[in-house]
Amino acid sequence: MLPLMSRPAHRPGGGPDWASPWAMYAALRDHDPVHRVVPAGRPHEDHYVLTRHEDVLRAAVDTATYSSAQGLTVEYGELEKIGLAENPPMVMLDPPEHTAFRRLVSRGFTPRAVREVEPEVRAYVAAKLDGFVAEGGGDIVVDLFKPLPSMVVAHYLGVPAEDRDRFDGWTDAIVAASSAGHATDAAEVTAAMLGYFAGLIERRRRDPGDDTVSHLVAAGVGDDDAGVLSLLGYVFAMVTGGNDTTTGGLGGAVQLLAEHPDQRALLVEDPSLIKGAVEEFLRLTSPVQGLARTTTRDVELHGVRIPAGRKVLLCYGAANRDPRRYGADADQLDVLREPTQLLTFGQGSHHCIGNAAARMMARVALEELLARVPSFTVDAAGVTWAPGPYVRRPLTVPLAVA
Repeated sequence: MLPLMSRPAHRPGGGPDWASPWAMYAALRDHDPVHRVVPAGRPHEDHYVLTRHEDVLRAAVDTATYSSAQGLTVEYGELEKIGLAENPPMVMLDPPEHTAFRRLVSRGFTPRAVREVEPEVRAYVAAKLDGFVAEGGGDIVVDLFKPLPSMVVAHYLGVPAEDRDRFDGWTDAIVAASSAGHATDAAEVTAAMLGYFAGLIERRRRDPGDDTVSHLVAAGVGDDDAGVLSLLGYVFAMVTGGNDTTTGGLGGAVQLLAEHPDQRALLVEDPSLIKGAVEEFLRLTSPVQGLARTTTRDVELHGVRIPAGRKVLLCYGAANRDPRRYGADADQLDVLREPTQLLTFGQGSHHCIGNAAARMMARVALEELLARVPSFTVDAAGVTWAPGPYVRRPLTVPLAVA
């Protein structure tokens, strides 16, 4: 669960609490849609939680009122604590600065770029699954769902094949610390990774490739110290944000399919439905359960006044299951639903730039898995969840080949 929804004498922070936070979300949506959290003894660190789809969507697109420039967690002084106050990453910028940088980065995330990497993704998934099936099953997260997005992020950043092992190790450490809400715990690893990319930036000046680092260097982003720091901030954001959604979405999807064999049978019988079903999995799993903004003015919502300068957590996980938007069966899996206005990747100017790549990875992985193992089973008792207050992703999902 999220740190904001404190229960008496308990402040949940992920782990086992992520197994099923849905009843708590429903109670907040129905009875306390603008939930104020006041940490014991620290009233100056209070924050608010939005859980209804309409409210979260409006806040996500209103960057003038709900700013990202003070960080994306409910911690005050976040950028200063992680040493990014002078050079915040793209995700912690508001328009127009965010818009200009995003325009440069988007050159590496065109539909053509996603199509071109799909054969490599499919070959990677197929090879991993062939070994998985030969072993009779195993941990599908460890064996496939965690290394897959790391491979794709490395591709987009232009990390050469001979450096992928080092990159994977850095990614594991940084994502673990970031999703737990303790990014500073991986300071040494982060420094090593950013040092590597500082060198890669120099290499791309001499030998550009078709990757986002090369595109940014070619556009002159890394021509001075501030530009290099901005580029390194982008790399950090790619590593931390580029892995969680795919791992969490797929790790949750296989659990949902194991729990609902009738829904799985529809996809096995007609694999063309998988593309649309990915949207439903993204809705129900919401790997990034919430991110915060900071109000730039007083806001009145549902009779509650949120003062200017306060942190507001946009609870995507609750909003994506709001029956006001998705109907009375919003908590149920329906692979034919084809939901729209998902908040899984955010909305508005901060809509995740890598969403198409994440969707492609999820689709390919499920197509290949269901083709090879149409009736797998999941040991629900063996599923474990990552700690941390913002990202809901399984660490282990034991999956057996039936």
